[in-house]
This record gives sequence, C-alpha cells and structure tokens, in this order.
Amino acid sequence: MCRFVSLLFGLVWATAAIAQDSRQLDAHAHGVGQLNIAIEGASVAMEFEVPGADIVGFEYKATSAGDRARIDQALARLASPLELFVLPAAAQCVATEATVALKGDDHEEHEDHASGQHHDDHHDDHAEAEEQHTEFRADYRLTCAAPDAITGIAFAYFVQFPNAQELEVQILTNQGARAYEIERDNPQLNLSGLM
Repeated sequence: MCRFVSLLFGLVWATAAIAQDSRQLDAHAHGVGQLNIAIEGASVAMEFEVPGADIVGFEYKATSAGDRARIDQALARLASPLELFVLPAAAQCVATEATVALKGDDHEEHEDHASGQHHDDHHDDHAEAEEQHTEFRADYRLTCAAPDAITGIAFAYFVQFPNAQELEVQILTNQGARAYEIERDNPQLNLSGLM
C-alpha cells in the first residue's frame, strides 16, 4: 500500500503542480493546509500538512510551558483522523495508523506523539523563533469495510482548529484523481461518482 500511495501521490502532485504554480510563490500560506487521500480497495491513506499557526495559533519555536502544552494537545487531536475528517458511517472505517509530528520546531520529541516522550526546554530568544515556520504533518491509514460508501467527507477539522481557513484536498481512487478546495464556510465534500 505504501508503494502504491507514494507512486500515486507522485502522479497527483505532478499534475497539481501545474495548477498550483502561481500559488506556490508562498507555499507556506497561513490558513491553508494540504490533505492528500488515496483509496485502494478497503485501504485509505491520508497525508496531511498544515502550518503551525492554523493549529496552535503560532509558528515560532515553543519556549513556554503553555506553548508546549498547546502543541501536545494539538498532536493528540491530530492523532484521531476520523474525528477531523468524518467519513460516512456506512463505510465502516477505522483508523489503523496515525503518525503525527511537528516539523521545524527543532523538537524531535514532538515526532510520533503516541510515544509519550518529554520535551526539552529551549531558551532561544523570541526574535530568532519568529523567523522559523513550523508545520504539523500527519500520515493516516484507515481500513473501510464498505469503501464504496465513502460518498463524502465532513470536515470537523475546521471546528477543532478555528485558525484554519482552507484545505487543498487531492483525492485519488481507481476512478481517477480530483483536486478540491474546502473552505471553513463550506466544510463538506461530495465524493459521489469518485468511488
């Protein structure tokens, strides 16, 4: 499945790169995250990337206990993909794997939240930290007993993370690939005909 996902996402990204070329001038746009979904048989793979500001309200290196606590809470929420991206109950999907990480924070301890590692204190000045951009990244694997029932996605993600404004979603199935922009004010995606 991983090889399939990597190959297919490579193809999707190649096609999407042309369409997104003008937007890539600022690839790290606040309020905009990326969600890639590949569905093959009963397996669903998701790759998710979003700026730190969308999730915790800041992108600087976490230096205070409060900032680190917000990151830990966010990682815990991001580890539950079916609470963020709600699939129809009829599809009978379960999450089999969820790996979440914070990149660009120089906190390797933030990698793989499920491990329960503790965080080191960093005492860099705030000006240096402001220059840094952080991103939350997640890889999810789901198994669905009735994948043909995946007729849509409700994005509870926007309820859980009020700073998030938009998700660029790319979906790949055996019926083809499609790209969507899902916005906070319309957090539903109709996938009828894509399965």
